[in-house]
Amino acid sequence: MLRRSRIVALLSLLACNAETSAGSGEPDGEGGVAEVLVLADTAEDASTDGADGGGDVAVVPPQIATLSHSFGAFTVGAYGEAQPCVAWTLENEQPLYVEAVTLANDGGFHHSNWFVVPEDSFPSPDGFFNCKDSNFAEISAAIEGTVIFAQSTQSLPETQRLPPGVVVKIPPRHKIVGSAHVLNLSSDPLNSGLRMALEIIHPKDVKDITAPFRLTYYDLHVDPKSEQRFGSDCDFAKAFETGGGAPLDLKIYWVLPHYHYLGNYFQVAILGGPNDGQVLHELGEFDGEANGKSFEPAIDLTGAKGLRFTCGYRNPRDVEVGWGIGDQEMCVMLGLASSRLMMDASVGEGKTDAVGEQDGKTRKSGPCNVLGIPKNKSQVAPTAEELAADLYVPLEKATDRGVVAVKECVDTPADAEPTAAATLASVRDTIFLPGCSYNACHGGPKPAAGLHLDATDLHAELMSHVVTANTDMPLIDPGNPEGSWLYHLISRCDPVDAAGAPVALMPRNAPFVLDPGLVARVRDWIQAGAKAD
Repeated sequence: MLRRSRIVALLSLLACNAETSAGSGEPDGEGGVAEVLVLADTAEDASTDGADGGGDVAVVPPQIATLSHSFGAFTVGAYGEAQPCVAWTLENEQPLYVEAVTLANDGGFHHSNWFVVPEDSFPSPDGFFNCKDSNFAEISAAIEGTVIFAQSTQSLPETQRLPPGVVVKIPPRHKIVGSAHVLNLSSDPLNSGLRMALEIIHPKDVKDITAPFRLTYYDLHVDPKSEQRFGSDCDFAKAFETGGGAPLDLKIYWVLPHYHYLGNYFQVAILGGPNDGQVLHELGEFDGEANGKSFEPAIDLTGAKGLRFTCGYRNPRDVEVGWGIGDQEMCVMLGLASSRLMMDASVGEGKTDAVGEQDGKTRKSGPCNVLGIPKNKSQVAPTAEELAADLYVPLEKATDRGVVAVKECVDTPADAEPTAAATLASVRDTIFLPGCSYNACHGGPKPAAGLHLDATDLHAELMSHVVTANTDMPLIDPGNPEGSWLYHLISRCDPVDAAGAPVALMPRNAPFVLDPGLVARVRDWIQAGAKAD
């Protein structure tokens, strides 16, 4: 067996005319260095015993480059919320074919939707800006370009990875624009960074270019003190006949649902055809995790009628919960598919026309209006020139040198100082309620491990809780933070149990420990005797 390899090549393209901001000593972002990592086309050449005597076959892996960007940080006051827009001008002279997108934030980004549009659409500075100042609208952005990414509710890091060769195309001289909802559930001000990374493949490795589709149930009215489900059957086939003049031809690569804290159920299934009722994605209680799902092979809807989707909610409040941000709810699903049409399917406000029972729960449903829109003319396959050229990556901005989307986890320093009074009330309002009290975590009627971090008498709950993990540590050992299981879980990147087996860092949806100033509050509160203050 003969092993052949080529050396990994790192191509650095020096930017021209880079300037330096006065007084800072740092480049101003007009120039930069682009590092194009061309993967080694390494192959194991295996001999064969065929009639032709066999031969060596070299398998050349795809060429991939990663382009990362920091949008900066966004600030929201205590218990505040905002809906900023965000922009990243790529300054790309050639098309980019994006196989994966990673978005990461440092907390508080409740959700965000991202689009690719021409540079002159929705004029704005890079970074955060007021959506109204640019007349930004999501449907207009999708039509002028395409959808590239959507964030799961309250996720911190999230990667949307499509099957190999399946991409979102960014045409030349386009930018990325996002609409975000930032929600600070803490009693502390929030200053949260936002970063994105694009994994770009060579045009010769492109197999398909996606188009977006969306399912939405706008007519949400969740009755007080109830558990209810809302859903609809969406006829894509009819829209294809009307908008595309041909039978339904849609293959699904990616789906991502969106609901808020009261959400306890989501399902999308095939409607009609030989696979009628086949469940594509199903979720339970809201958990703050990244909840997108990729399909390889793609889900082929040929012969089907469309999709059926359902969202469920448990409303413990004394008032109705409707569609909206803040403490209201949503029911949305984004999909990326092989399709000549972009599809938007929805149940409009006031359209619910049926109420019944399903699995002992009230089910409400309404007619699904489906609109098919031809995807942008720029969303076409690579040209012969692109196929023959080297992998193209735009110049990296100077301010993005060294940026990575997901920060490296670092244990809480022993000398970390609390950023506010180390009291139980402070710990509750800045850690437990914002990040630990989701329905699927330590809140709601069935909290994880039986620990109610939203308990009315939180101190009694913490002091009496019996730890179910394999450890001799109590949850809280007054005066001894290092001997307290709670502190162990939130202060270390790789906590372990008594047998040395790894256990999950808390909060569960965080890839890194909380801000040192927050963790130090827990440490100092325990050290001072873990009082009910």
